[in-house]
Amino acid sequence: QVQLVESGGGLVQAGGSLRLSCAASGRTFGGVGMGWFRQAPGKEREFIGGIMWSSGRTYYGDSVKGRFTISRDGAKNTVYLQLNSLKPEDTAVYYCAANTVATITHFQSSVENWGQGTQVTVSS
Repeated sequence: QVQLVESGGGLVQAGGSLRLSCAASGRTFGGVGMGWFRQAPGKEREFIGGIMWSSGRTYYGDSVKGRFTISRDGAKNTVYLQLNSLKPEDTAVYYCAANTVATITHFQSSVENWGQGTQVTVSS
């Protein structure tokens, strides 16, 4: 099992930026990939995007394409989520995900390991 520790959430004004980090603990992460989801109050958890660990190839959900960017640092076992041009509707708890067996997809059920979540609040 992979332990994930997230950081970087907080309060930001609309139009601002944040960078979230998620570190996988233990030995070098040699899994399939990592990714990000978010969940706003009263809504289902939504896929943001993922990154294939070996190639660095990224893929995104339609709702945030162009504003959010996922990257990784293999030496630090860490995946990042850069949030730009933030809007109040981006307010949510952001969750990191990591898989060692299968690719993370748009479905929550595809995720093998979850982080604890970090709150992002965007004020208008």
